Amino acid sequence: MEFKDYPQHLIDAKLQECLDYEAKYGTIPTLKQKTTYEKLREYRKNEWRFRQNVAEYAKYNAHKSFSK
Repeated sequence: MEFKDYPQHLIDAKLQECLDYEAKYGTIPTLKQKTTYEKLREYRKNEWRFRQNVAEYAKYNAHKSFSK
Protein backbone atom coordinates (compact mmCIF):
# COMPACT_ATOMS: atom_id res chain seq x y z
CA MET A 1 0.00 0.00 0.00
CA GLU A 2 1.29 3.43 -0.89
CA PHE A 3 0.53 6.89 0.47
CA LYS A 4 -1.58 8.92 -1.96
CA ASP A 5 -1.98 12.56 -1.07
CA TYR A 6 -5.08 14.62 -1.77
CA PRO A 7 -5.04 16.97 -4.78
CA GLN A 8 -3.56 20.35 -3.89
CA HIS A 9 -6.74 22.29 -4.71
CA LEU A 10 -8.71 20.27 -2.13
CA ILE A 11 -6.02 20.81 0.49
CA ASP A 12 -5.99 24.55 -0.22
CA ALA A 13 -9.78 24.73 0.02
CA LYS A 14 -9.82 22.95 3.39
CA LEU A 15 -6.99 25.12 4.70
CA GLN A 16 -8.90 28.26 3.72
CA GLU A 17 -11.99 26.89 5.46
CA CYS A 18 -9.93 26.38 8.64
CA LEU A 19 -8.42 29.86 8.43
CA ASP A 20 -11.84 31.44 7.93
CA TYR A 21 -13.18 29.59 10.97
CA GLU A 22 -10.17 30.65 13.02
CA ALA A 23 -10.64 34.29 12.00
CA LYS A 24 -14.30 34.19 12.98
CA TYR A 25 -14.19 32.15 16.22
CA GLY A 26 -10.55 32.14 17.37
CA THR A 27 -8.00 29.37 17.68
CA ILE A 28 -8.78 26.00 19.25
CA PRO A 29 -6.31 23.07 19.60
CA THR A 30 -8.18 20.84 17.15
CA LEU A 31 -8.16 23.55 14.51
CA LYS A 32 -4.45 24.16 15.02
CA GLN A 33 -3.75 20.47 14.37
CA LYS A 34 -6.01 20.49 11.32
CA THR A 35 -4.22 23.54 9.93
CA THR A 36 -0.86 21.80 10.40
CA TYR A 37 -2.28 18.74 8.64
CA GLU A 38 -3.34 20.83 5.66
CA LYS A 39 -0.04 22.71 5.37
CA LEU A 40 2.55 19.93 5.61
CA ARG A 41 2.68 16.95 3.24
CA GLU A 42 5.17 15.07 5.46
CA TYR A 43 2.81 15.46 8.42
CA ARG A 44 -0.01 13.91 6.38
CA LYS A 45 2.28 11.11 5.24
CA ASN A 46 3.42 10.32 8.80
CA GLU A 47 -0.15 10.39 10.08
CA TRP A 48 -1.17 7.96 7.32
CA ARG A 49 1.71 5.63 8.26
CA PHE A 50 0.64 5.74 11.89
CA ARG A 51 -2.94 4.78 11.01
CA GLN A 52 -1.69 1.93 8.78
CA ASN A 53 0.50 0.58 11.59
CA VAL A 54 -2.35 0.71 14.12
CA ALA A 55 -4.60 -1.17 11.70
CA GLU A 56 -1.88 -3.76 11.07
CA TYR A 57 -1.34 -4.24 14.80
CA ALA A 58 -5.06 -4.64 15.42
CA LYS A 59 -5.34 -7.22 12.67
CA TYR A 60 -3.00 -9.62 14.45
CA ASN A 61 -3.28 -8.69 18.12
CA ALA A 62 -6.89 -7.72 18.81
CA HIS A 63 -7.95 -11.30 19.49
CA LYS A 64 -5.34 -11.64 22.28
CA SER A 65 -7.02 -9.06 24.49
CA PHE A 66 -10.41 -10.79 24.17
CA SER A 67 -9.22 -14.33 24.86
CA LYS A 68 -8.29 -13.77 28.54
